[in-house]
Formats: sequence, structure tokens, C-alpha cells
Amino acid sequence: MYRRYVKRFFDLLVGIVALPFIGILLLVLAPIIKAEDGGPVFYNAERRGLHGKPFVMYKFRTMKVNSPVLKGSDGATLSSDSDPRLTKFGRVLRKTSLDEVPQFLNVLLGDMSLVGPRPNLAIAPYDSLTEVEKRRLEVRPGITGYSQAYFRNSIPVDEKYSYDSFYVDNVSFFLDLRILVQTVRSVVARENINAE
Repeated sequence: MYRRYVKRFFDLLVGIVALPFIGILLLVLAPIIKAEDGGPVFYNAERRGLHGKPFVMYKFRTMKVNSPVLKGSDGATLSSDSDPRLTKFGRVLRKTSLDEVPQFLNVLLGDMSLVGPRPNLAIAPYDSLTEVEKRRLEVRPGITGYSQAYFRNSIPVDEKYSYDSFYVDNVSFFLDLRILVQTVRSVVARENINAE
């Protein structure tokens, strides 16, 4: 019941409540992002969603225009405070996780949930994905998730997928609540931002 109906109801409720705050942030942040280098305000990337369906995920842009995609040895996209691709204001957005705020629009559109596995790039064909990668696509991707809340970028991608599978098998209101509370703690304390 929760997984099928109640979770989506809460997503819509929080998304609607968040709209005025998104509007205010857009008015404040958009001119700063634009003024720094004249590039676009948003970074719109194609991600893989529920059952592998691609969608466009919205973020405030934190990197310099035309920055290359860099990946670690485990295939995960690199994310670090010292990343030379970041703009000066982009570092602030990353540290505070404000770059993720536009994803509330994805939640309203039904592409994402507040809580779920973080969405991957939709580059490889769906049929080429491993069973573990397909497993995490059985729920909507989230603004935050189990791995994001507890480990952020401090563990390799295969461990993240393991925790994503745990989440898929155990979706509940209380687990989602725990993840949301832990996400706030991690962001405020700036825990596990960078991989070793």
C-alpha cells in the first residue's frame, strides 16, 4: 500500500509545498550562476528512471560549461570538493546540496521520488545492465537514498548498489523517514562528501 500509493502521495505533497521555496531560490541563485561565467543556470542530464525509462533530471549547474565527464575506476562519476571542473559558486552549491533542489520538479512530474536510489546516466542500453543495476530500477530514483544519506561519496559504486537493493526490498514509510533525517544530518555535518 505504501509503496504503490502513499509514497507517491507524500512525494506530491512535499513537492507542492516546496514550490514557493524553489521559486525563491531560483530568483536568488540564478543571477549568481549566470553572472559567474555567462553559462546556463540549469544542468539538464538524461538519467535512467523507473523500469529503465530515461528522463531529464534538473540541477543547478555547478561545473564550467562543456566540462568533460570524469569517472573513477569503479565507473562512478567523480564528485569532489577539489574538482577543477567546478565553478567557484558551484563549490558552494555542492557543499550545501542546493544544486539538487530543482529535482523537486522531477518529483512533481513523477520522474523521481523524495527517497530512492540515485539515478544513473542513461548511456548504456537497458539490456546491457546487470541484474543488480536493473534491480535498483524497480522503484523511482530519489533526490536522496540509503547510500546517499549514510555514505554519500565515501563508498564504491558496487557497495552503493548493494544498499540500493536493500532499499528496494524494504521500502517503507519508516525507512524513508530515517533516510530523510539522516540526509539532513549528513548535509549539515558535511559527512562523507568525498571518496577516499
